[in-house]
Formats: sequence, C-alpha cells, structure tokens
Amino acid sequence: IDAFKYGDAPVFVISLKAGGFGLNLTEADYCFVLDPWWNPAVEAQAVDRTHRIGQERTVMVYRLVSSDTIETKVMELKARKEKLFTSVMDGDGAFDSALTAADIRGLLGA
Repeated sequence: IDAFKYGDAPVFVISLKAGGFGLNLTEADYCFVLDPWWNPAVEAQAVDRTHRIGQERTVMVYRLVSSDTIETKVMELKARKEKLFTSVMDGDGAFDSALTAADIRGLLGA
C-alpha cells in the first residue's frame, strides 16, 4: 500500500471485499472493478476509497464485464436491487420484488 501511495508502485490490485474496509486511496486516478458484487453498497464502498477527503483529481471508474458470464447476471441482479432500494426509500412500497430462488438459480446458470 505504501509503495502505491508514495508513487513507487504504479498499480495497486486488491479484491473488492478487501478494498472496501479501512483504506484511503486518494492517490488513485483510475479504479477498475473486475469482480462486481451482488450488493451495490459493497461495491460503492470499495470505489469510494478513491473519493475520500483529500482527493484532488478526477477518478475514472471502469467496470469490466464480459457478456454471457456470471458477472453479467450479477450486474443485472445489482441493478434490480438498486431499483428496489430506491423505490423503498422513495416510499412507493415495492416490497413485492424480493430476491427469489429463481434469481439465485439464474445467477448460477441452473
């Protein structure tokens, strides 16, 4: 981490879950998400490590997802979860859109 922060290492690679806790990476100019997470908050927390107080540059965030992979299905599920969260927070009561067994089977390609 220190080598990246002080410019001795041009790239810092970390898994999404590990990158979501206790790090400030304001030295980053780019963030590449290679392992999308089904929970939008987990991914947002990890990406936010580059947007801390002290960040003086624009950070470009890229999500690399190949078609016809489980990552595509995770992105679709995440979009549905974000929509559900927004509708619940906005008060239109969309509680009938819960995650189903069919959703999980779809993620696994079953």
